[in-house]
Amino acid sequence: MSEAHDLGQASDAGASSEVLYDVTDGIATITLNAPERMNTISREMLSQLTALLVKAEEDKDVRCVILTGTGRAFCAGLNLEEATGGGGISGGMNSNKVSATLDLRNTPPTVMQAMDTPTICAVNGGAAGYGMDTALGCDIRLMADTAKLAAAFTKRGVVPESGGTWFLPRMIGWEKASELIFTGRTLSAEESVEWGLASRVVPAADLMGEARKLAREIADNAPLAVQASKRMMRIGLNETFPDHVHHVYLQLLPLMRSEDMKEGMMAFLEKRKPEFKGQ
Repeated sequence: MSEAHDLGQASDAGASSEVLYDVTDGIATITLNAPERMNTISREMLSQLTALLVKAEEDKDVRCVILTGTGRAFCAGLNLEEATGGGGISGGMNSNKVSATLDLRNTPPTVMQAMDTPTICAVNGGAAGYGMDTALGCDIRLMADTAKLAAAFTKRGVVPESGGTWFLPRMIGWEKASELIFTGRTLSAEESVEWGLASRVVPAADLMGEARKLAREIADNAPLAVQASKRMMRIGLNETFPDHVHHVYLQLLPLMRSEDMKEGMMAFLEKRKPEFKGQ
């Protein structure tokens, strides 16, 4: 039985969809697909992106997710034409019916933050505002040499509404986060790596190949252990060290009884590549 059959292959969403979805060999690729408007976020794109992130997380055959965009931008922020016309995700802000709460089950930043499946953002072009925050919400960022991160929130009269004020101080420290947010500065791909906001820069033509290569390296490992590691990292952000060590121990107990751990040990002793099943 081939690896592709074991891990599952699927393709979803038609050409008219604002977000495309494909699963090949255990790697899900989610692609923002509105290049004519630089993949700016509309209400429909937001809904589709949320649904597909949940779909990937619930698919036991998906071991890694790549998020990217079509065209010359990854995501240029909110669709301002839709928003200023009273639609989009900011629709109704000027009415008297604005909700004081946010449904955290249906917003990409919170859904992505709760995912145990590893996520890679292949930043193919400009990532501004909401697009930048969405990229920061992924575990790893690879940037095309033509890509940029634009923290343009204060230049538009808003705050980083999609996670930036949470991500940035944790990723690069208070001082650098302050400089980036307060100035609304745009960083080149090389500067993004220097600031600690991306893993590396690759030629634009090689971006997806490098992203898939990295995703394959992740997907070849024991999925239960990878997911547990990510879950422990996330939980550890809000724990004391003694509490965290205790929780990691409790997480280790079921892994020690898993078929994958037995397979990993046997493969090491037999000097062969392990074949993990996620069991």
